[in-house]
Amino acid sequence: MRAFVGCARVTRSERLEVFTLSERTTVKPDTVANAGAQNAGAQKGGGPEQLQRVLLPRLGEPHDVRTLYVLEAETNRERARWDNRTQVRIPAGSELSFQTYFNAFPASYWRRWSQLSRVLLRVDVAGTARVDVYRSKIDGSRIGVEGKVVSDGVAEFDLDLAPFEDGGWYWFDVTAESDTEIVSAGWFAAEAPGPQVMPDGSTVGPFEPRVTVGIPTFNRPADAVAALEALASDPAVDAVIDTVIMPDQGNKHPADEPGYAAATEHFGDRFFEFRQGNLGGSGGYSRIMYEALGGPDGTKPAGAKKSPYILYMDDDIAIEPDSVLRALQAARYAKTPTLIGGQMLNLQERSHLHSMGEVINRADFMWTSAPHVHYDHDFSEMPLSYKGSPNDKPDAKNSRDLHRRIDVDYNGWWMCMIPRVVAERIGLPLPLFIKWDDAEYGLRAGKAGFPTATWPGIAIWHMAWSDKDDAIDWQAYFHLRNRLIVAAMDHDGPVKGIIRSMQKATLKHLLCLEYSTVAIQNEAMKDFLAGPDQLFDILETSLPRIAAIRKTYPDAVVLPTAAQLPKPTGAPGVPTKDIGGRLAPVKKAVWLAKGLKHSLTKEDPAHHDVPQANFAPIEARWFSLSRVDGATVTTADGRGVVYRQRDLNKAKDLLKESRRLQKLVEERFDELRGQYRAAHSRLSSLDAWKDIFDA
Repeated sequence: MRAFVGCARVTRSERLEVFTLSERTTVKPDTVANAGAQNAGAQKGGGPEQLQRVLLPRLGEPHDVRTLYVLEAETNRERARWDNRTQVRIPAGSELSFQTYFNAFPASYWRRWSQLSRVLLRVDVAGTARVDVYRSKIDGSRIGVEGKVVSDGVAEFDLDLAPFEDGGWYWFDVTAESDTEIVSAGWFAAEAPGPQVMPDGSTVGPFEPRVTVGIPTFNRPADAVAALEALASDPAVDAVIDTVIMPDQGNKHPADEPGYAAATEHFGDRFFEFRQGNLGGSGGYSRIMYEALGGPDGTKPAGAKKSPYILYMDDDIAIEPDSVLRALQAARYAKTPTLIGGQMLNLQERSHLHSMGEVINRADFMWTSAPHVHYDHDFSEMPLSYKGSPNDKPDAKNSRDLHRRIDVDYNGWWMCMIPRVVAERIGLPLPLFIKWDDAEYGLRAGKAGFPTATWPGIAIWHMAWSDKDDAIDWQAYFHLRNRLIVAAMDHDGPVKGIIRSMQKATLKHLLCLEYSTVAIQNEAMKDFLAGPDQLFDILETSLPRIAAIRKTYPDAVVLPTAAQLPKPTGAPGVPTKDIGGRLAPVKKAVWLAKGLKHSLTKEDPAHHDVPQANFAPIEARWFSLSRVDGATVTTADGRGVVYRQRDLNKAKDLLKESRRLQKLVEERFDELRGQYRAAHSRLSSLDAWKDIFDA
C-alpha cells in the first residue's frame, strides 16, 4: 500500500556507477543494439521481433541484486562469468536458472493484453548444454514444457500462451555439459504487430517502435543529467527515441551541471528543454504531453516527429535499459491502445519489489495495493520458485502470488508509456500540482476504453514510500484536496466512506500531535469546496501558502538533532512498541481510552521546553504520542527531528474546523460532482494549458 513520502538523496556519482543503462566499457554496441536491429527488420517483414532481452547483472553487483537476473545452483563448483550484459560463460557441470524477475517471461500478461498467441524463445549456445523450458501455474507450481541438448547452435522453442489465463511465467534453465557460453538469448514474437482496436470499434496502427521520452525535473540537476546520460548510454534504447522533453521547474538547473552539455549534444535536435515556474508534477507531465502533441495547433517543434508513444519518467529513478524496449513492445502488440507501466523496485534495497500494482478502493476512494500484491517483496530471500512450506499459515511470506496476473486501475508516473492516440482522445493531466494526477489519468483512460497494465519485468528503482514523510508534511494538503477532486470526477458511489476515513485520519493526526497536518488538510477541504474554476489560478500559489501555514506549527519545523534540546524527562508507562496476537484489540482499546483521556486534559507547558521523550519513527505511534505533552520525533529520512507539543485549545479548534468542513464536503458532494465533471474537459485541454505555459 502506498504510504506517502519526501526524498533522500542518492548522489549522481553513485547513480551512474550503479545504475547506468549499460556499461560503456564492456558492452559491445553491436550486441546491445541487436534488439533494435531485429525489431527494425521485423517491421519491414524481415524476421521475428524481440520482446525481451535476457540480461546479466551489471559487473560488480552484489548477490542480492544478481538474483533479479540469474540464479546459480548451490551445487555449482564455480561461478558463471560475464564481461557484458548479454553473454555468460558457464563452467562444465554447472547449472543456471533464468526463473528471475528480469529474465522470466510474464506470459499471463502477454496472453491477456497482447495480440500474440505464441512466443519464441531463442538461446544461442557456444559449447554443449541442455536448455530446459518451464512454465508456472497461478500458484507457482512448476511444469516442464520442453528441453533439448544443443551444441554450437541456437535452441529455439515455439511456446503457446494459452495456459496463462490467470497467471504464470515461462523461463528456461541451462545445464552446461561442457564449458559453455550463452552468446545471447531472448523472447521473440514471430510476427510484427497488427492494427489495434479502438473503443469505438475502429482500428489504428500498427505503430513503429518510436517514443518521445519526457522527464520533468525540479531542483535535481544531477539526477536529471544522470537520466539523460543513462538514456544515451544504451544504443538499443537510443535508437527508438524520437525526442527527449525536459521541463525544468526549479532554480537549480541541469544546464549548470557537469555532463549536461555532452548529454544534450548526444541527442542534438532531439532534445528540448522548457523552463517554467514550479507547476508540480502535473505541470511538468502536462508540458511533456502538450509539446509531444505539438500544442493546440500541432505545430510546436518538439512534437514534429509525432511519436506514437509518450514515455513518462521521473528524474530521480534508475532504470533497467530493457524496460524502455519492453514497454514499447508491450504497447505496440497490445490488442487495444494500452497504458503500460513499470513496477517499482526499492532504490535502497535493490532486490526488493516495492510496488507491483495499485487500485482505488471504492469504499473510501483511497489508493491501495491491488489484490494479491505483496508489499516490498525480496527476491533474494524469496525467488519466483519459492512456494513456502505446505503447513505455512495463510499470511506466511512466499512467492506464490507473484505468479498471478495483477490487474490495476492506473500506473504510477515514475514510468508510464502512454499511446499518442490515447493522449489525443482523452487530453492532458489535470492541474493538480502533485498527487493523484497519475491515478486520475488511468481512471479517465479506463472510462474511455483504454486499459492500463503494470508489467512485471518492466521496472525502475525509486525511493521507497516508507522512507518519506509525505502523509504528514506539506504534501498532505495535495493528498486530500486532489483525492476529493478525483473522487468528485470519478466516484459514483456514496461519499460516506470517504468522510469516515477523513474523520478517522483527523483523529489520528491529532492524537499524534500532527497539528500542522490537520491545519493544511482543512485548507485542502476549503479549496475543494471552492470548486474547479480556481484550480489553474492556485496551481503555482498553493504550495507557498501551505508552507507559510506550516511554519506556524512546531511539529512542522525540522531541527538538526534532538541533542539541541534538553535531555528528556521521561515518559514512564507510555507504550512504544506495537503488539499483535488475539489480545491486541483489547490492549489497544485500553491504550486508546488512556490516550483520549490524556488528550482531553490541559497540557503541561513545561514539556514544551523540555521533551518527555525522543521517539524514533517506528515508535511515534498514536498510542505513544497521545500520552505525552512534548516529544521529539525523528524524520523518516533520519536527518532531523520535529518537536511535537500537545496544545489542547489548538487541537479543539482544529478538530472543530475539520468537522465543520467535513460536514460541508458531505452535504455538497453531489453538487460539486456536477461542477467538477462539467469542468473536466476544459481543465485537461491543450488550450487551457497553453494559457499557463504562455503566461
